[in-house]
Amino acid sequence: MTTNSFLSDLPLAGNLVGDNFEGWSDDLRAEFGAHAHDGEVGSKLLSENDRVRVWEIRLAPGERWHAHRHVLDYFWTAVNAGTSRQHTFDGTTRDVSYSAGETRHFHFGAGEYLLHDIENVGSSELVFTTVEHLDSANDPLPLAAS
Repeated sequence: MTTNSFLSDLPLAGNLVGDNFEGWSDDLRAEFGAHAHDGEVGSKLLSENDRVRVWEIRLAPGERWHAHRHVLDYFWTAVNAGTSRQHTFDGTTRDVSYSAGETRHFHFGAGEYLLHDIENVGSSELVFTTVEHLDSANDPLPLAAS
């Protein structure tokens, strides 16, 4: 993905709270550089086979999951209601509210990706299940050794 036009086609949710990297610290910018090809899209890999990777993200209030890159078709489901703040590689920041069971699907063509982080800015734990499809247009990113 070389232009921001692809982002407008993604089912990104939430309210825009900043653009042009407004409010991004030097540390946050550095993290996006360091994790620009990080394929660990969740805090715990629950299962993997030749077709899918199943991840969990579990964030206490105030916790965040570092920048990571999605290249595979995937969907996430919010296990419970909550609120997050997400920074996206194009310099935007969004606040997103979720309801329990809410699900969003993402599709990426060859070379397309989404690089973002997620922080729990709500008052209760935020839990997601994310399922990546390994038969996508892009090859899976390698994962760090366990």
